Amino acid sequence: MAEVLIVDNDKHSRKEIRKYIEKSKFRFLTIFEANTAQRGLVLLKQSRPSTLILDISLPDMDGLKFGRSALQLYSDLPVIIVSHLKMFELVQEAINSGFSAYLLKPLSKNDLYQALERVLPLGLNQELHQTIKGNSHFSSDLKNPIESAIQFIQMNYGYSLTLKQVADQVYLSPSYFSRLFKEEVGMTFVEYLAFVRVEKAKSLLRISCLPIEVIANNTGFSNPSYFATTFKKLVGKTPSEYRDQFYFQEQGVNP
Repeated sequence: MAEVLIVDNDKHSRKEIRKYIEKSKFRFLTIFEANTAQRGLVLLKQSRPSTLILDISLPDMDGLKFGRSALQLYSDLPVIIVSHLKMFELVQEAINSGFSAYLLKPLSKNDLYQALERVLPLGLNQELHQTIKGNSHFSSDLKNPIESAIQFIQMNYGYSLTLKQVADQVYLSPSYFSRLFKEEVGMTFVEYLAFVRVEKAKSLLRISCLPIEVIANNTGFSNPSYFATTFKKLVGKTPSEYRDQFYFQEQGVNP
């Protein structure tokens, strides 16, 4: 999804990154923030972001370790490190870990923009393609059934999905799967599925000119009316209103 997750325990730093993004051409990105690795991991599991911006110094986990954990969840996730630390060994370790960039604090907005420019277009193009075409490659990890279920939902949200179908994919009974899913994700299966579909729809509304009924159909909603109702319930705007706000921003007009 067209999102940025910022994991940094420095509130000022998070605020600065948010300000830079919101005042740039990347303002279409939805921004989520976490001040601990634990909270960041929850957000990662709930919604796969387009980019992770990560400080090395977290209070509950080494940032490099967290970044590697994020790549275990999503192997193609761009990870941008931001840090006060100028040690060559850390930069080298970040590169060897497969991260996309290592930026020094205090953060230069131009450095941030260049990093986003480099890592985002491919990711957004892949996202648009996957949103329309879907993905059929799935392998369940029996040791991590809920993570596998989330992966399956992320790959197949555009199709009709029931709790039983997803539970079957991870070899759990529907009742046990339902309880475990709520415990680990913090949402019911139905709530999470609606959340994923709406977030995917938000991305398409921002980065494409597809008709709303086409977006509804390709994000798993049975009809445009149900899509509009669910979208407004979660976002507070209709799909048309949500799309229009980005159009007006591009034109420099307050709707």
